[in-house]
Amino acid sequence: MVHTRIRPFNTKDTYPEQNLNNDLCQAVVAGNMVFLRGQIGQDLDTRESIGIGDIAAQTEQAMANIKMLLEECGSNLEEICKITVYLTDVRYRETVYQIMGRWLKGVFPVSTGLMIAHLARPEWDVEIDVIAVKV
Repeated sequence: MVHTRIRPFNTKDTYPEQNLNNDLCQAVVAGNMVFLRGQIGQDLDTRESIGIGDIAAQTEQAMANIKMLLEECGSNLEEICKITVYLTDVRYRETVYQIMGRWLKGVFPVSTGLMIAHLARPEWDVEIDVIAVKV
């Protein structure tokens, strides 16, 4: 395998309430590219949902996860090339984008925003997916 898998896990542990059994990871490093799994308001170490009912807290946690994972991969926030944001309610857009903007001031990634009906768990309202390069 030529890719490096960061923080591998199985969905049966992450989503015990669901009948899933998939081997995934939080990040893949392929050459100088870094691909992150969509990040949500969840502590990556405890799997605890953060900020239930609080879109700002969920976004802060997602961005903190992104920063931590990029650093684990040998990258950083400044190296983000593409960001995709999934929201369950259009009313969250301003809050989410203001928080992301603070974390990504001066980065200028390309961005796609999508409105979706649901995420993997009903308490999650934002998911942020990132592609970056290694430094």
